[in-house]
Amino acid sequence: MYVKKAVIPIAGLGTRMLPATKSIPKEMLPLVDKPLIHYIVEEVVAAGINQIIFVTGRTKKAVEDYFDKNIELELSLKNSRKEELLQDIKKISNMCDIVFIKQKEQKGLGHAVYCAKDVLGDNPFVVVLPDDIIMYKKSVVTQLIEQYEVVKSPVIALQKVSLEESSKYGIVDIESCVNDKLYKLKGMVEKPEYDPPSSFAIIGRYLLTADVLNNIEYLPEGALGEIQLTDALREVAKNNNMYGYIFDGLRFDCGKKLGYLEAVVNFALNRDDLKDDLLSIIASLTV
Repeated sequence: MYVKKAVIPIAGLGTRMLPATKSIPKEMLPLVDKPLIHYIVEEVVAAGINQIIFVTGRTKKAVEDYFDKNIELELSLKNSRKEELLQDIKKISNMCDIVFIKQKEQKGLGHAVYCAKDVLGDNPFVVVLPDDIIMYKKSVVTQLIEQYEVVKSPVIALQKVSLEESSKYGIVDIESCVNDKLYKLKGMVEKPEYDPPSSFAIIGRYLLTADVLNNIEYLPEGALGEIQLTDALREVAKNNNMYGYIFDGLRFDCGKKLGYLEAVVNFALNRDDLKDDLLSIIASLTV
């Protein structure tokens, strides 16, 4: 079955980036000259996804506006003969078919994904968390789809982390090694305080199947009354095949201030029009 749909949960309040996110959705914070969410959509579209389901909240209208047409702006750019900018703006609203679904209560990532159930149907789909911005040569979503086409089972993105960092992530429990990048999983532990089952953390890219949604439906509420995606994945892994894949790419946690700043510097240095001037600025700094 072809993977053509993606779920992007964006209902969170972005409290780690306050006060900037008091009135601006964290997904709209600029990374060089595009908002964070633009990079996420580009990654998904590069993988051949043709429908994106944003699971959103009442404070996220700016995201909806960003991917909508802006006739007044387009007309202004046309009259000003700013053709290159005009084409860039037109591309934004034509990137993909986009659906917005409200998550009326913030009850965890599992609940957010389940909100998209009626649109997803029985097809495999990807979940992409917008805090994780990844610099890649090949879209990470594409990498997961390629693995899915081989194993025909859910595949989640993994990254090796240190023992000290493992308490910040969901850590997978490995059953067997398929190759040096692909592992069959038997479970996972959410933010283990000690003795993690492996050194591989779950990163915000998932390729899932309908049985994951079916498990979410019957999950009890966990801590803080939330329904966690990790719990559903653990249940599926007990009875079905599930895999983890160590993706190629450089990941930045843009839900945190330091990760966001690291992304800004790296993405700017990757731009031919900015690299030399930025290096000069950095070289001139005195701390």
